[in-house]
Amino acid sequence: MEISLKGDKEFDEVPSLKTKALRINLNENIYGTFAEIGAGQETVRQFFRAGGASGTIAKAMSAYDKDFSDAIYGIEDDGRYVTEARLRKMLDHEIELIEQRLIRDKHPHKLFFSYANTVATIDFAKKYKGHGWVGIRYQIDADDDYNEITLHLRFKENDARLQQETLGILGTNLIYGAFYKYNEPKKLLRYLYDHLDKDQLEIDTINFSGPVFESVDNRLMSLQLVKNGMTDAVMFAPDGNNVLPARVLYKKNILALRGSFRPVTKVNMDMFQKSYDMFIKENKVDADKTQVVFEITLSNLRAEGEIDEQDFMDRARLLCSLGQTVLISNFQEYYKLVEYFSQYTKSRMGLAMGVNNLVDIFDEKYYRHLSGGILEAFGKLFFKDLRVYLYPMQNDDGTLTTSENLKVHPRMKELYKFFKYNGKVVDIADYDASNLTVFSRTVLKMISEGEDGWESMLPEGVAKLIKEKSLFGFETEEVMHPDDL
Repeated sequence: MEISLKGDKEFDEVPSLKTKALRINLNENIYGTFAEIGAGQETVRQFFRAGGASGTIAKAMSAYDKDFSDAIYGIEDDGRYVTEARLRKMLDHEIELIEQRLIRDKHPHKLFFSYANTVATIDFAKKYKGHGWVGIRYQIDADDDYNEITLHLRFKENDARLQQETLGILGTNLIYGAFYKYNEPKKLLRYLYDHLDKDQLEIDTINFSGPVFESVDNRLMSLQLVKNGMTDAVMFAPDGNNVLPARVLYKKNILALRGSFRPVTKVNMDMFQKSYDMFIKENKVDADKTQVVFEITLSNLRAEGEIDEQDFMDRARLLCSLGQTVLISNFQEYYKLVEYFSQYTKSRMGLAMGVNNLVDIFDEKYYRHLSGGILEAFGKLFFKDLRVYLYPMQNDDGTLTTSENLKVHPRMKELYKFFKYNGKVVDIADYDASNLTVFSRTVLKMISEGEDGWESMLPEGVAKLIKEKSLFGFETEEVMHPDDL
């Protein structure tokens, strides 16, 4: 028996890769295939080396040649191979083969699975570090439907061999977690980095589906990726599903609005619509290739030092109901957000914001960690083809603050004038004056205190959704049925 000393703390013991693979191999029911494209057969290698693989591996293959790959899995409409669509075709095909070739009557207790990845490692010039899609479709009970976990990764290492090894470790962690940690999805995410460092790879998209994940909200899993430092930002579409940011932002004109959206109000939507109308009239902006992004920083999701996940879900649900694409990031400063967008596009970008946000941008305290201070940050922010669309603020005396009379710190005055003169900051002129007195914090306070009148401050349909779903602490009054009296 292991000795326990006074003062010992409990902790999760991380099994070695060999232990993980061996546990899978020694299970007489787990049986399936490995299909790996683009970075060797690094995952299945872990299972071969652990021993006992004949009881687990029905087939291992790697269709590197494009014609072979197309003959097996079909031709992609866009002609690309490292895509989510290709991964799903691989999983579909391999599971179908298992079901065809292994008769259930002969294997009544087998838990079939198929692990697949399609990956591009670093190029010879070392300019493109590579990325890939990884997934597993599997059973927990032979009589149940299949479950599925798919994820997208970006490599950070600068050597193809190291990237291959990293992929093998991740794949082993994924297969082990799928079978033995599926009941704790949040922990399963963290276990994907067992024996890995966050400097080795980034996971920026993950989706769970199937009977064992019926209660899993993929938007919350997105939040966990950012919270755990696995990625800087995640994105989900209006339908609530996680979506790969690169797919949405690639070569697009981008208009971004940052806010707490707690809840989203008429002023937020007026700022969006009026800035959008101005943005699409700019040179080099194509309306058909423009993507609007509502961004929430992780710092705005914190309550008393911790992320309030329910509060996050409330905001996300409302933005999605308005048909918006949402980005969750850990970028406190705007220049980091612009740098992030610049990974995917060189087209013109716009930021819509209120006066207070612009004043904060000119506050030096946010840039003390940079060797070049605020000048370095502004070089990154405004070097790109970017313009700020400023929504006015109504003062207590009824006057308006715009880009013309906005006050920044005296040391920043000339710097602000430079950007203003060069057209980097423009006013949203055609605004709805009735929205200038609408604030999210006022609406939230009215909801929490049960006051009337907050509904008129929100976009159409939002108040109804808050009431129906009891969002942001809204309490519905219980009406007693006459038969209960």
